[in-house]
Amino acid sequence: MKYDFTSILDRRDKDAISVDYIPIKGAEVKEGFDRIPMWIADMNFPTAPSITEKMAERLAHPSFGYFMPRKEYYDAIINWQKERNGVEGLTKEDIGYENGVLGCLASAMQTFTLPGERILLNSPMYIGFGRVLESNGRVPVLSPLKLDEDGVWRLDYDDMDKKIRENDIHFVIFCTPHNPAGRVWKREELEQAMEVFKKNDCIVFSDEIWSDLILEGHKHIPLQSLSDDARNRVIAAYAPSKTFSLAGLVGSYHIIYNKALRDRMDRQSVATHYNSMNVLSMYALIGAYEPAGAEWLDELIEVLTGNVDFACDFIYERFSGVKVSKPEGTYMLYLDVSGWLEEHGMTEDELLAKGVSVGVIWQDGRPFKFDNTIRMNLALPRSRVEEAFRRLDEYVFNA
Repeated sequence: MKYDFTSILDRRDKDAISVDYIPIKGAEVKEGFDRIPMWIADMNFPTAPSITEKMAERLAHPSFGYFMPRKEYYDAIINWQKERNGVEGLTKEDIGYENGVLGCLASAMQTFTLPGERILLNSPMYIGFGRVLESNGRVPVLSPLKLDEDGVWRLDYDDMDKKIRENDIHFVIFCTPHNPAGRVWKREELEQAMEVFKKNDCIVFSDEIWSDLILEGHKHIPLQSLSDDARNRVIAAYAPSKTFSLAGLVGSYHIIYNKALRDRMDRQSVATHYNSMNVLSMYALIGAYEPAGAEWLDELIEVLTGNVDFACDFIYERFSGVKVSKPEGTYMLYLDVSGWLEEHGMTEDELLAKGVSVGVIWQDGRPFKFDNTIRMNLALPRSRVEEAFRRLDEYVFNA
């Protein structure tokens, strides 16, 4: 490979919560084990060189005053969406900057809903959505995904329709690809979902932050590309942050084709006086979306696909009582450990602490609204993934 995805990146004392913080209350790593960060959705690879090179060019000029977004910023997004997702007809006017996808969601909710209003989401549910709903006084209504006989997460369209109608819902949060389930929805699935939303006259907030991280054999379809109706009722949120490990720089963007929706969102964004772009995050996006960034991403996807294949095969073969639906996108696993817990008479808190004790820093999956679950991050060098699963095998699941 041209790029380095094998070296172990030492992030200690570099302001990285993934390695400096343990999310399991009271759990500690025993002496003799180093920490393998496998919880928060944050990659442990160096970012694409085209990003740091572009930022370095800007850092060479010693002034960081007020600025306007460059034409190259919008051109980079337009070209990226065309090359990666087949999007045609996207213009500068359709693109708006956001200080994070969750900030965009908050603005959209404040624009199109009132405090106390109910909003539909699928569960398992990304925990960030729950925090934004709670802090803005909106009420989540969950429609659970269902596992079919092949262990694939599926949307329950009848349940979605029923809950929308029963709760007078007109604003929906949709996650594509889905976090934490890892589903990359097929066209017919998206079309059925949009039929439900259209029938009930719902504005759809589509979180597509994971859309670049599609594992081999699968393809992301932008929700807005399905039809004219979808183009006019969907607010889509994107960012290079997950793709290129840039969350610390802050910088996302939305695509809104419907001028009436866009104008209302713009007024809400301006009213907060917070949603201003950082000049370095602008250059980071421009560098990320260059051809060299795309080349780096293609290699990353090959690495992530290999990590997912290894981890899922290991679980199937070695961890009796643990279930996992193999993700099609993202770099996260969502484990169902209910069978293992029952067989071993252990609580989930005890299991989580046991993993942390041998340096596997994983994440409690219950806040995603499914019991007896654990979320794991596989965006690490293969040697680290293999070592983590060796420890889980020897000291945790088969101890």
